[in-house]
Amino acid sequence: MARPPRTKRTARMSRRTAALASVGIVAITLYSILVPVQTALYGTSLPLSFLLGAALCVAPLLAVSHPRWAILLFCSASFTLPLLVVAGLATEAPWPWSVPVLLAFVLLVGVVTFVHGARLGAFPLVIGAALSLTAPLLRGDVMATEGVVSAVTANLIVTTSVSAAMYLVAALTAGRMRVAAELSREREHSALEESRRALVEERTRIARELHDVIAHSMSVIQVQASTARYRLPGIGDEASGEFDSIAATARTSLTEMRRMLGVLRTEDQSAELTPQQGIEDIPSLVDTFRRAGVTIGLQITGAVADAPSAAQIAMFRIVQEALSNAVRHAAGAAVTVRLTSEGDMLVVRVRNGTPSDTSPATGGGYGLRGMRERVEILGGTFTAGPTSDGGWEVAAALPLSVDANAPASIEEIP
Repeated sequence: MARPPRTKRTARMSRRTAALASVGIVAITLYSILVPVQTALYGTSLPLSFLLGAALCVAPLLAVSHPRWAILLFCSASFTLPLLVVAGLATEAPWPWSVPVLLAFVLLVGVVTFVHGARLGAFPLVIGAALSLTAPLLRGDVMATEGVVSAVTANLIVTTSVSAAMYLVAALTAGRMRVAAELSREREHSALEESRRALVEERTRIARELHDVIAHSMSVIQVQASTARYRLPGIGDEASGEFDSIAATARTSLTEMRRMLGVLRTEDQSAELTPQQGIEDIPSLVDTFRRAGVTIGLQITGAVADAPSAAQIAMFRIVQEALSNAVRHAAGAAVTVRLTSEGDMLVVRVRNGTPSDTSPATGGGYGLRGMRERVEILGGTFTAGPTSDGGWEVAAALPLSVDANAPASIEEIP
């Protein structure tokens, strides 16, 4: 039975659209109140009330995309409108600005500050507050009326206080939203880095399997085919040519295999040709972290320099990864590195104290997984976990008698 077709969901309104719609609704509401109030209570002619009221109420909407033009439009209308009142009626209602004009001014300050920042939002606040003082200075006939001075003073105080409060609220809200957006971008970046690291680990695992299984088998085939004419003197020239052809094909396949392993292991970088670091390079590694401000104690005892190269490379990488984890997840904590030979085992312990930041660490544990793989390949043991004092310890033990065939598989683990 066929499923009925799904109905398409209508796209949800974005936050920007919702905010613009809210500002538009408020502007229309203020306009519908401002025009009759200005005409009836202040004696302003109806055409001028329509025109100047439209300028005042459109300014907050215009401020979203053109803040400077919006400020100029509002200031022009708010400067003109108080001068057109009838002197006898100005004492009956708030003056120089009516309540709808005051709300439009507050809305303009909030929109400019929230959308364009506190610096630009300060302009309408300061200019508007200054313009509200010009009407009392220019309309001396209104100010001469008894009781108007106190009413005008109260109106100016309310206008400045409410608009300043809106300015602070808009600035703080916008700042908080910007910080939240930055944190969201940082989380996305961290998640991307974690996924990238997981991809690199997987590519490394594939490369190791190709190196240890397929490349090894191809090398055996090439060697056997190349030496067949010397090991089997009874074979004819035709058979020797076939063996030479097999050896040549094997060598070509090995070359392609090395190229593919280089792509898998180095990603966007060229293959590393420098010698692998060993135990003798651990002091310089520790010094690098010390120069970065990390307190690290290093102790190397025993005949560790006689360890096989595979074990030395593994020990260097384990110390490197353990120190990186300590710096990343236990910032400010002191770290100790102890490397010694205990019987027939090469043992390393990297321990950090209690971190100053006790927030839970995030991550997929790929570094610990890589260290465990290194140790298991060489037949050693690996442990990592919290200590009794609130710190963290990584411990690894490798046998000093590592098989001579093992280094090829461990040296190239990144």
